[in-house]
Amino acid sequence: MTAEFEVVLTDLADLNLPVFDEPNHPRMKKYVHDHTKKWSAIVEGSDAFVFVLPEYNFSAPPAFVNAVNYLSQEWAYKPCSFVSYGGVSGGLRSVQVAKGILTTLKMMPIPEQVVIPMVFGLLAEGKFNAEKLHEESADALIAELYRWAGALATLR
Repeated sequence: MTAEFEVVLTDLADLNLPVFDEPNHPRMKKYVHDHTKKWSAIVEGSDAFVFVLPEYNFSAPPAFVNAVNYLSQEWAYKPCSFVSYGGVSGGLRSVQVAKGILTTLKMMPIPEQVVIPMVFGLLAEGKFNAEKLHEESADALIAELYRWAGALATLR
């Protein structure tokens, strides 16, 4: 099976979401701010997600948690996976925190992921130098994410 996705890179820094500022609960989908409407359209139009998470203080980054909390229904019945990085744990603790949040929103985190421990040793001149294990893990992740996206499509 060949996994074919149209990949859209979304950088939360570019979205520049402030700390949650909508007057209504996200479940109502009564968004008043343009930044929320834009974010909602991105998530609503996506079939699957790969979240790239660093680990700081044994947790998911606050910008990720804030961005997820902006929305509710848009996340439901979509598979997700992770590329995590950090020190010796490779960001695994960050992913564990993120999974708890995402499953509450009816997302399906799949087991396949890319873990990058000791990431700073793989950076040179502002570029990440993936090792064979990272590439193979990414290939397995995408193939499985594609399967899950198809299987969950009927629920969406």
